[in-house]
Amino acid sequence: MITRIDTRFAELKKQGRAAFVTYVMAGDPDPATSLEIVKALSKSGSDVIELGIPFTDPMADGPSIQAAGLRALKVGMTLKKTLDLVRDFRKDDNLTPLVLMGYYNPIYIYGVDKFLADAKTSGVDGLIIVDLPPEEDDELCIPALRAGLNFIRLATPTTDDKRLPAVLANTSGFVYYVSIAGITGAAAADANVVGEAVARIKRHTKLPICVGFGIRTPEAARAIAEKADGSVVGTALVDALKNSLDAEGRATAKTVNAVAELTAALAQGVKGAQQAAE
Repeated sequence: MITRIDTRFAELKKQGRAAFVTYVMAGDPDPATSLEIVKALSKSGSDVIELGIPFTDPMADGPSIQAAGLRALKVGMTLKKTLDLVRDFRKDDNLTPLVLMGYYNPIYIYGVDKFLADAKTSGVDGLIIVDLPPEEDDELCIPALRAGLNFIRLATPTTDDKRLPAVLANTSGFVYYVSIAGITGAAAADANVVGEAVARIKRHTKLPICVGFGIRTPEAARAIAEKADGSVVGTALVDALKNSLDAEGRATAKTVNAVAELTAALAQGVKGAQQAAE
């Protein structure tokens, strides 16, 4: 079946431009503000939205996203409330693809079958579950595909040609290439090195390849968008949100706007890659 993700990438391919993919943590800094932020992302030029599932032990996340998860957990954000947020978002926006990103534990506790049914009805399009390797596809990946959700897999600089086929076997929607080994928000990505890696992965798949980790500026987003099918920005947006909060970590009048303004600037950077490539 065709998902919103498939449709969006097909549209972008026709336009000859890369996707701008954004990431924020569900429930950060509170559920109501979080919903407004997600709405602002799509209105400010985000083509695909990744929504983090708050979790107590986020081993692949850098300090900024860990702190965002803790802020969300502190105000009582749960997986169920994350799905409620998606449902509320879908009342206004039925086109922007929305991907849940996180760890398997909250889904396992929720119950896989129940989660997949609820995710589908709430309007989720895909999943990125960072701690489930291909060897465990029967746990969630295969059931998710059967439920009509894309299952997006991570590839890294250490994913060699021997490992790639296993990583790509049941991947759908797009491939998320982690441009640097390590945690989110670390060093900047080198566009030329990324270009070589994307070309290598493309020899194994027809799926779009989006690149994330280390992209913070419109210039960096543009440089990656010239080499890949999409630029993913998370930590920079989470930092913009954090810097707008008051001393107690609560939302202020500036919070939604701070994220929206950076999103718009980054989106322009990605769109600029189209002109550069023409």
